[in-house]
Amino acid sequence: MLLALSIRDFVIVDLLDLEFTDGFTVLTGETGAGKSILIDALQFVLGERTQSDAVREGMARAEVTAEFRCSSEAREWLARSGFDADGASAGNGGSDPAVHVLARRTLESSGRSRCFLNGSPATLGQLRELGELLLDVHGQHEHQSLLRATAQQQLLDTHGGLQEAARATAAAHAAWRSAARAVADSEAAREQSAAQADRLRMLLQDLEALAPARGEWERVEAEQRRLAHGAALLEGTRQALDDIADADDALEPRLAKIQSRLSALRTYDPRLAGIVDALGHAQIQLDEAARELKQYVAGSETDSGLLAQIDERISALHAAARKWRWPPAELADLLESSQLELARLAQGDDLAALRAEQARAEQDYRARAAVLSKGRAEAALNMGREVTRAMQDLAMTGGRFEVRLAAAEPTAAGLERAEFLVSAHESGTARPLAKVASGGELSRIGLAISVIAASANPVPTLIFDEVDSGIGGQVAATVGRLLHELGRARQVFCVTHLPQVASCGDQHLTVRKTALADGQPVSRAQALSGSARVQEIARMLGGSEITPLTQRHARQMLARP
Repeated sequence: MLLALSIRDFVIVDLLDLEFTDGFTVLTGETGAGKSILIDALQFVLGERTQSDAVREGMARAEVTAEFRCSSEAREWLARSGFDADGASAGNGGSDPAVHVLARRTLESSGRSRCFLNGSPATLGQLRELGELLLDVHGQHEHQSLLRATAQQQLLDTHGGLQEAARATAAAHAAWRSAARAVADSEAAREQSAAQADRLRMLLQDLEALAPARGEWERVEAEQRRLAHGAALLEGTRQALDDIADADDALEPRLAKIQSRLSALRTYDPRLAGIVDALGHAQIQLDEAARELKQYVAGSETDSGLLAQIDERISALHAAARKWRWPPAELADLLESSQLELARLAQGDDLAALRAEQARAEQDYRARAAVLSKGRAEAALNMGREVTRAMQDLAMTGGRFEVRLAAAEPTAAGLERAEFLVSAHESGTARPLAKVASGGELSRIGLAISVIAASANPVPTLIFDEVDSGIGGQVAATVGRLLHELGRARQVFCVTHLPQVASCGDQHLTVRKTALADGQPVSRAQALSGSARVQEIARMLGGSEITPLTQRHARQMLARP
């Protein structure tokens, strides 16, 4: 339940700190005083999106903090989501923080928002998830949604406690649809893969006959260059061998003479020793070069037949590369990847397995939908009886409410479509709500459904925001009694303009708009009791003029059990 609410610079509220009790709390005040702003602040702190103009004019930031005593579901959510109890006991007199949660949200005038749960940063999505476990708001225009088929089905599921079954059915339907798409995609892919496989078989026929090897292109190119310049290579190496060792003026004998001459002179000047040694090393290197050149010349013979073979191989590789639009150096990779792709296409998706999965998913969906259908049938009967009973109290004597379930094509919502029917007379034929209910009747039926659906909702705090608009007199008194009875099991808030409803509250808060010294309007709220509450009820009865008669009437209404 909601324990406390703190608001700073939100819309026209400058500073407000409120504490709440269990039971039935009413909020009253003149139109435009800001009653619904308190509800907006609660929804804001629990993750509802808002605009930056929610920051009070002239202020840099708005802040709303709400403290709740958690239900078991909310405590489980907090533990599962990793929010500890740090800061949760603030303002609760040191009571056990494990059962409390402190939600705080700020909004900068720039539009930037920050959220916290028990002092830890949170996301808007997390606030909304937790808010669904803590608070349920019924707005003043919700009765209009009764004319929508989806809203009628959701109300029926809420009344029957079937939300989890509905979610399971929707998830099973999504799985079935996904399996069906997989089958359709596989069938379409088979048609496309047949043409692709034909192309791959032609490509492989060419490349397997060609049998390109990795690195072959670089090797044959190098071999072609060598063979194409074989004569020049042989002539050049022979000439080099002559110049080093075989010619009359070859380098080796000339170097030997030089070394011998300097060696004789070394006895006269030791500084020549290093030069003589260097010439000796040069002589050794020339000998090594001459030996290698002799080996090269001996093994080098021009082979025109081999060159023709190399040229033919290069031409074949070039032709395949042009035909399949692939670099000649990567034909071996193309061959391997094409073999793998053809094998994959040959294997293909296991269409039989996919179809079996589709059948299993459909069976699972229909089983879950059948459970949901059974629950809806029971909920429809119960809801019809309970709303019919409430209609008698709401000045619709003899009226009858029914929920008709019509078979429908399988959807995420199940195998049936819910429709609300109403009859103005007990023996009359029930017809669709949109066709027979007047505005006033629709409002009263909507209120009855809201109260009954709320009683089936496990959320501990319920808020009714002017849902009693359009009614009055004894009907209003009945509404107040219904909400008061609901407050025995839940914490109930109601924003109302009706004294009959306001007088039934266990706690009464009034909201007034005043002006600051600078003329800026602000909204203030205070708890009423005793004579102050009598004055407020009298104001609601008689308007701006409060007379002894309206005061006496107000005391009588408050004294009524």
